[in-house]
Amino acid sequence: MTKFATFAAALGLTASSALAGGYVEPVVEVEPVVVDAAPAASSNAGLVVPALLLLGVIAAVASDDDDDDSSTTN
Repeated sequence: MTKFATFAAALGLTASSALAGGYVEPVVEVEPVVVDAAPAASSNAGLVVPALLLLGVIAAVASDDDDDDSSTTN
């Protein structure tokens, strides 16, 4: 019985010193999220190249000077 009492006393002393400060909730600092907003002008940049290609095709068709008179009979 004395061994049990000695063990219980030793366990009680070590447990109280281990928990002497009590529980402290850890502080977690959250850094703000920075979002880079794209300018509004660059959102339509994907339409510039196809529009220029379309204008080039229209200009090529409009300037087609085919002087072949095989379709007209005079």
